[in-house]
Amino acid sequence: MRVKNLALMIHEQITKYGAGKKALYYKEGEDWLGISWKDFGARIDQAAMGLLELGVKEKELVAVYSGNRPEWVIADYAIMSAKGSTVAIYATNTADQAEFIVNDAGIKVIFVDDQFQYDNVMKFFKGNKTLKKVIVFSKSVKIDKDKDIMYIDDLYALGKKSGKEKELQKRLDSASEDDISTIIYTSGTTGDPKGAMLAHKSFFVEMNALDLGFPMGENDIELVFLPLSHVYGKASMYWIHSKGATEYFCYDTNKIVEYFQEVKPTYMVGVPRLYEKMYAAIFAKLETASPLKKKLFMWGVKTGKEYRFITIEGKSPSIGLRIKHAIAYKLVLSKIRDLLGGRLNFFSAGGAPLAKEIEEFFFSANIFIAQGYGLTETAPCGSFNTPANFKFGTVGRPIPGNDIKIAEDGEILIKGDNVMKGYYNKPETDKEVFTKDGYFKTGDIGIIDKDGYLVITDRKKDIIITAGGKNVAPQNIESRIGKDFYIEQIVVIGEKQKYITALIVPSFDALQEYAKQNKIEFSSKEDLIKNPAIIEFYKQRIETQSEGLAQFEKIQKFELLPEEFSIEKGEITPTMKIKRKVINTNFKDTIKKMY
Repeated sequence: MRVKNLALMIHEQITKYGAGKKALYYKEGEDWLGISWKDFGARIDQAAMGLLELGVKEKELVAVYSGNRPEWVIADYAIMSAKGSTVAIYATNTADQAEFIVNDAGIKVIFVDDQFQYDNVMKFFKGNKTLKKVIVFSKSVKIDKDKDIMYIDDLYALGKKSGKEKELQKRLDSASEDDISTIIYTSGTTGDPKGAMLAHKSFFVEMNALDLGFPMGENDIELVFLPLSHVYGKASMYWIHSKGATEYFCYDTNKIVEYFQEVKPTYMVGVPRLYEKMYAAIFAKLETASPLKKKLFMWGVKTGKEYRFITIEGKSPSIGLRIKHAIAYKLVLSKIRDLLGGRLNFFSAGGAPLAKEIEEFFFSANIFIAQGYGLTETAPCGSFNTPANFKFGTVGRPIPGNDIKIAEDGEILIKGDNVMKGYYNKPETDKEVFTKDGYFKTGDIGIIDKDGYLVITDRKKDIIITAGGKNVAPQNIESRIGKDFYIEQIVVIGEKQKYITALIVPSFDALQEYAKQNKIEFSSKEDLIKNPAIIEFYKQRIETQSEGLAQFEKIQKFELLPEEFSIEKGEITPTMKIKRKVINTNFKDTIKKMY
């Protein structure tokens, strides 16, 4: 490709694959329905010409407020084909959050998904200073009778009869790698969200690096799990399309395990919490297994690790190990792979720390989790592990095309074409987040080890300094304790305090089942978490998971909470990151009790 532009890339792929291959699949009832590359391209062009007919200008910002579905992708490419920029809004955002982004970005046209997003937009549509058009993906949404509100099918029809083919081609011909492809608003763990402006070429830095490190081709299948409104999911989508691979859209994330069995993917992008829950579920079943089954399982995993590490180093396993591995694979390891469809080549993981033991566990079953590191502002990857070059417990080596260095205070700094052009309409903030020589200040603390692998210690602002002067990295503790099957969410507390405490949300489905099996009576969640037997149960599990932590890092007291931390209350971001300041405020009385 001559120009590193995503709109040109997708049109090249559409021409290459045409009607003979499916680009996307989505679930309708019990069936997976496919969209060919030819039909995919037709819808992109019709939507793009429809946007031109609506008056969308070059460099205009158009919002997509939706969950994962083919129309999200079509709208995104249509906006970029019209030489506009996509502003992504999380499907779970509240009306106030969506309105903030619409106002901040001066949005005139917005795509919405279903009734939830539509109703939220209707709360501020009338009288909004900039918003003029609403385009709805789902036909199940009952829209108002208004000429400025339409279904996407109406947009297709508008584009088809518009006669804008030459104008669309003119915009595509003038496409540049420096055009802004998207503005993605940061999760806002502190303060209001800020719109990171990412050029088309920013995504090609990662795509080129992935091409060098990972096997991916037109016969591969991705199960789309992460929201496309997140830079991580978005970048993965572009790479998949650039390789001619096929996507299956996981609209209902509660059915992820079911979809694994149906789709049998070869690749998926996820977050550590997903892998922690898979790991926890497997080991929870093991707790009730017979001693013989437990012993067999652990032997199988140990054998798998030994075999995999020898082969990855290019050495030849002994005959004895090959025989042991064949038995272990048949009796244990293949069962783990089968849970994930049986064909998975590798996972990708980022966004939070992932315990080394979880990486090694899946590795033993020939499932490689490529842990990486990056931010919205770096589109997103700055580093990642690859099948040929990896070190568990790290986030890999810096990718080609960007430079990573560590500041004197330990902060990770990144510079390269993958880094954003700045925050939308916030030049003063840009001055704060870039060094004088052009490095982006990530806000994360880390080191580069002797082999060149990056190790993340914690968020700079999250470091807890206890009353005794000890520095505690809460994410490390949360990752370690949070992998327990009976824990849904955990937040570590301890700033300026004598010891570390935690707020814990149980995994209530698992806990209620445990209570029934152990004849622990309860009438509600609140009643259950106050039961002394349950409190002691959690105390023991926390102690077990805390092995290896320094004494000052260990949780001394904890409180079980009856409800999950929520996006609506501002306690977590749409990507499940903890907003510590908000949680400390919302639970100040509960926290005070622990001290």
